Formats: sequence, structure tokens, C-alpha cells
Amino acid sequence: MKPINMINKFATAVLALTVMAGCTKLEEKLGSTLTNTEVSNALGSAGVGLLLSAAYADLGGPLTSQDQVFSLMENTSDESLVPTRGGDWDDNGVWRVLHNHTWNADHGQITSVFNSLNKINFDATNVLAFNPTPAQAAEARFIRALSLYYLLDLYGQFPFRNPGENLLLAPEVKSGAAGAAFIISELNAILPALPAGNGSNLANPDAARVLLMKCYLQRGTWANRAAPTFDAADLDQVITLGNAIISSGKYSYSSNYFDNFKTGNDNSKEAIFRYDNTQGVGANNSGIGARWNMTLHYNSWTPNNPNAGWNGFSTIGDFYASFNTTAAPTAYGPADTLLDNRIGGRFYPSVTDVSGLRPGFLVNQQYNEAGQPIKDRKGAPLAYDKTIAANMIETGTNLEVTGIRVIKYPPDYAQYGGGPAGNDLMIFRYPDVVLMVAEAQARKGNTATALTMVNALRTARGA
Repeated sequence: MKPINMINKFATAVLALTVMAGCTKLEEKLGSTLTNTEVSNALGSAGVGLLLSAAYADLGGPLTSQDQVFSLMENTSDESLVPTRGGDWDDNGVWRVLHNHTWNADHGQITSVFNSLNKINFDATNVLAFNPTPAQAAEARFIRALSLYYLLDLYGQFPFRNPGENLLLAPEVKSGAAGAAFIISELNAILPALPAGNGSNLANPDAARVLLMKCYLQRGTWANRAAPTFDAADLDQVITLGNAIISSGKYSYSSNYFDNFKTGNDNSKEAIFRYDNTQGVGANNSGIGARWNMTLHYNSWTPNNPNAGWNGFSTIGDFYASFNTTAAPTAYGPADTLLDNRIGGRFYPSVTDVSGLRPGFLVNQQYNEAGQPIKDRKGAPLAYDKTIAANMIETGTNLEVTGIRVIKYPPDYAQYGGGPAGNDLMIFRYPDVVLMVAEAQARKGNTATALTMVNALRTARGA
């Protein structure tokens, strides 16, 4: 069952149960409660399906929002940072301390992400308490395993409860190698029960294989972050699981990289697991518009100026240069059209003709849909500059344009004014599988095999 429309269906189910209860003579006793068996009988298989849909819906916000998992994983790396621009994007320095690795336990995002991931953990576990079918149980355990993966990766530990445990008691805490072993055992246990017919919007066997690959690759790091090791048996598991996906013939590289992230990308040939967003439907929409709003300038789209973006997230010049961007950009993008097409600067239908935007890295002067140069709010050219202040506090006259911007998800302009966008969030894709197999081969010393796989992907991307 899709997570979409879960709220409406859940409300209908609750109303139906309430009506039935209103027509029944109840023998109420002081302090009486419903047992799990009574609740299971009342819910039935359809009710359990609603609980499962709620667990799916929990994935949307934490994995999409600019201040959740994305922020902790990207802003702490060399790929992303959020400079303070005058009075914008300061928030008491929360963005800067992430990039500087100077946060503490009081950081709001760190607390919020921990709570959000544990809501997934709790709601998925809750499904297991109400007599789900084997397939429902397998899907719930996959969702839980995904949340535990992020918790272990980000926090080094996770709380765990069995279904129906007393919530007044402290949970068991699993960490390091024990935490990794538990997630791996869960995924191996549920693989045979996951419905092979499930699409990429639902837990499916290949999604479980991808998550297993990630766990096997990370196991040594989780066990000893200061001096990680990579066991040959774990690397062999990565290769075996990955080759099973590759040889299935179900996936292939998309001819245009950005097609994997556009509106209506549910048919992507690279999608293994995704969060389903339906254009114009607000129920359980993950708010994917944050992925372009967080980086685009306030004047990025004429009809919405000066509220066309939030003008925050940027990347650093060195990361841009890692794509071999040595040629001087033209007015619209890379001079060398043979460069990796993820760099962008190329016309994209229903985006460039609507707004002038060319997905990928946004560098130098930007243009609108009529080909006219865009200006910032001070009337200066909207020309993104790779140079960012060392302390990430911008105070100069060019503070609105510092930092290269990145557009991975082409905006859904039909819903740009704040409506529910139709771009599905890609969680696992086929190229990730190929690169993990290549990494495992390289760590085993099979560099030629690894290089062949990586070069095949580069060729597919026009690199």
C-alpha cells in the first residue's frame, strides 16, 4: 500500500471503529484497557496496513528536509555549507558549526534528527505488535532497519525495543559492531519475505540488498571509527549482493542524469527505493521543494520574485573543480559540452524554458526564461561566485551571490508557489550499487575491475 493518502484512510478507519463502538453496549470498568489482541482484532489486516503506511510516511520529512538527515550528512562534509548572509541563515550559527565540526550535544538539528529517526523506529516496531502478515512484517522491519542504519551511522548507537515492551522502562541500546550485526541479521531474515512484486516506492528485495551492502561496507567503520578495517568476507558479501542486482537486468543508467530527479520520476530506470510524492497531493508529501528552495536565490524565477528561493545552501569551489571543470564557463555553463553532464549548464525541458534555470552547478551569471540577466535584490548581477568567506559569514556587497549553487532536483514549477511537488525522493539508486561493488573490488585489490565499473558509469554520464 502506498503511503499516499494514509491520513485520510486512517481517519476513515478510526471513524468507522468509533461508529461501531457507538452501536455496541460497552461494559466499562474503571481503569480498563485494551489488550494487544483486542486491538489487533479491531484493526484487522486493513488496519495494520494503515499502521504500515504511517511508518512509510515517517520517512519523508527526515530524509527530505534541509535541516534533517541531509544537513547532518552533507553540511558536515566538503560538499555543502550554508554561509551566513547578513541577517539570513545565521540561526545562532547552527549551520556554520556543522561545517566546522564544532557542534555540541545541544545542537537543535542533532536532537531533532535523532527524534525523527526514532519515530520511524517506533512506528515500524509498532506494526509488529498487531499481528501483521509475513509481508507486512518484512516491510515494517525493513523500514525499521533503515532508520537504525541512519541512527548507527550518525550517532554510533540506537535504542531498541521489542514490540509491546513497557515504554516506561529504558530501552536496550545497541552500538558499534553489535548494532551492525543486528541490522544485518534483520535484513537477511526478511529478504525471503519481502514481496518481489513491490515497486520501488515500497520495501522490496533489492532495496534490502542495497541496505545490506551499505551495512557490510560500514561494519568495520562502526566497530572502530578511529581505525576502520574492511573484512574480506564483508567485501565478498557486497560484491555478491551487488552482482545479483546488476545481473537482474531490471536497472540501467538513465540517458539524462537529471531525469532521475524530475517531476514524475517514479519510472526512473535507476530507482531501487524512493519516497513517493504525488504532484498536487499534500497528504504525506515529503516537501521535496526544499531541495531547490534551500539553494536558489530570491530572484530565481520571475513570477515568484523576490520569494523564488531561500538563498542558502552552497558548495565549495574545490568540490566543483573535482569534476575537472578547468574550462572557463560560457554565459550559460561549461564551455566543454563533453564534460560530465551532472555539471549542468545545459537546457532542460520544462525548466529552462520556464525559468532559465539549467540544473546542476549554478556558476557565474544567471539568466531568466527570456535569456535576460537576472539581478540580485540590490540590483547587482546575479552571478554566483565560488569564493566564500573563510568564517562563512558574508558581509560584503556581494553577500547574496557567494557560493556555487547546486540543483539536483529540477523544480516542479507547476507547484512552485508552495504546492506539493511531484518529484519523488530518491533513496537508493542503481549507480550506488555499482559504486559499492567497485569500492569492494578496489578494497580487495581488484583495481582493474573497479576501474572498469567506474569508467562505465562515467561514460554513461558523459564524463
